[in-house]
Amino acid sequence: MSTFFDEMKTSFEAVPVDSENKISTSEFLDASESLVKLFDLLGNSAFTVVQKDLTGNITKIRKRLTAAPAESITLQDLVTNERGSGHKSASEGLLWLNRGLQFTAQAMRETVENPSLELSKTFTDAYNKTLTKHHGMLIRPVFKLAMKACPYRKDFFAKLGADQTKVNAQLKAWLEALEKIVAILLDFLGVACKDL
Repeated sequence: MSTFFDEMKTSFEAVPVDSENKISTSEFLDASESLVKLFDLLGNSAFTVVQKDLTGNITKIRKRLTAAPAESITLQDLVTNERGSGHKSASEGLLWLNRGLQFTAQAMRETVENPSLELSKTFTDAYNKTLTKHHGMLIRPVFKLAMKACPYRKDFFAKLGADQTKVNAQLKAWLEALEKIVAILLDFLGVACKDL
């Protein structure tokens, strides 16, 4: 039986990261697009704002990759070369996309490590630990409403796949790969984009 993870175009586990921690741009974007579909499983229109934010930032990065492919093979090269040319749209996009990925990773980590808690609690806790400090007064209530609109845990996991043993193993591997990439980008962007 196939699971949500089987149907992903690209998983974060398949994103090449070289010995210098440089992350392949194309596969990263494909994996990020697959992650956006996770919010479809939450089954509430309140998450549209989250999906639009992620997708908008993916689009900014993909536009730069298309415009300057040789300078954008890795995310680090893309940011360095874009910033050197006096532009920053894709760099800002990556900064915000990574914040969204960090939130998603934190929400799933809280969910995995606290099997007795409902998603509305784990997602709210993750939001408070990640995105809330970057959001202003107007956007915070929108996101907090979305967190409260999470489905029941059992319903969400059922949508991930019928074979829960397989789902849990795949979720763990996917989450570890996502967390590794987020950590690399947090370090890099903290230096490269401190003025954004």
